[in-house]
Amino acid sequence: MQRAVLKLCCGISYPHVRSMAGLQRAALAAFGQEISVHLQRRPAWSPPRWTRHQQDEKTQPAEQRTTTLADEDVFYLRRGQEALHEALEIVESKDGWKPEMAEKNGDVIYSKVLLGNRKVFRLEAELDASPEELHDILFVRVEEMHEWNPNIRRIRVLKHVGGNTMVTHEVSAETAGNLIGQRDFLSVRHWSKSESCVYLGGAATQFESLPPQPGFVRAEDGPTCIVLQPLQDHPDRTHFIWLLNMDVKGWLPQSLVNKALPRAQADFTKHLRLHLTAQKPENRR
Repeated sequence: MQRAVLKLCCGISYPHVRSMAGLQRAALAAFGQEISVHLQRRPAWSPPRWTRHQQDEKTQPAEQRTTTLADEDVFYLRRGQEALHEALEIVESKDGWKPEMAEKNGDVIYSKVLLGNRKVFRLEAELDASPEELHDILFVRVEEMHEWNPNIRRIRVLKHVGGNTMVTHEVSAETAGNLIGQRDFLSVRHWSKSESCVYLGGAATQFESLPPQPGFVRAEDGPTCIVLQPLQDHPDRTHFIWLLNMDVKGWLPQSLVNKALPRAQADFTKHLRLHLTAQKPENRR
């Protein structure tokens, strides 16, 4: 990602984009068969529509893999897996992507219009951290995100489903320059791993005990995903791909939304880099 901006802006012709289909194939292989394992004693539920490898099972303790999930848990598990699958299909598609903006540090954001006229954004960057470190920050310690990202007021985990899926409630901060305004999000998040790549996916969901809150516009995320791929010669660094797919709701002009969302991606990545720098041992003295 730190090559010339001109090469990055070629988008579809850039080598790692041409091979993007491999990302989805690897991720699908990593999803595992956790639903069929959990549901083998529950004939009322059908298995997923696609064939999965058993990699996800290896990331969960044995007692979790053998415990039968409740219907509600199955719903969130399937929702998270399907969101990741659908988001990767968008990321790997080769048609329609156009350069949206390029940062001086080499980060590039592309955009594409989906059916229904929704515009999605794909950020690509190179980060000075391993995929495992980023997974820990962005998924395992998601409730701490407000400590380093001033655009988030809080994130609360409402429910865990095994070790790979969770339901979260997120409230954005009221910050100066926020063109969209304060929103809240109710999302299911899911992660999977294939060899050295980590995949994070998510989408809007429902949670009976947390309906839309007074004073907030409930936006809807997803399907969205983040792909964390180690650099070939530097496994302690990561090629970071983030698909942002969001319906902010409310009565905002779409032109304003389409301007604000890629800027939000760039800001998020900036704060993530600052956090990674602060986490380095030499900077924690």
